Amino acid sequence: MYEIWLGLNIVFELALTALPWILGAAAVWIALMSAALLRRHAHWRKALPASLVIGATFAALGLWLVPLLTRSSIDEMGYWVDWVNLIGLSGVVGALAFGFAWPLLTAIAGPHHDIARPGEQA
Repeated sequence: MYEIWLGLNIVFELALTALPWILGAAAVWIALMSAALLRRHAHWRKALPASLVIGATFAALGLWLVPLLTRSSIDEMGYWVDWVNLIGLSGVVGALAFGFAWPLLTAIAGPHHDIARPGEQA
């Protein structure tokens, strides 16, 4: 139980150090969602397969990049909590990539003449 608490505490402390980046990413995500939602006929389903591939690719790359970015290595992964953290963080990397790719691909998919204008009905 101590190891789980320690792992959660480490993730929380890392998030605090990256708070400006997290807030900036949230602002970009809100802008992407707004751009996609302002389209009259947004093609959410059309953009889903490509977004899933992008998310899965980033999750797989996260298995290699997370230890590299944290100045660690796979050789130092000696305990099950280390592996759970690595897999979990890689999953988060993939989910974030998917979360940014889907509204982006939705906003740019299809014709551009269906942007909702102020005062027009959908």
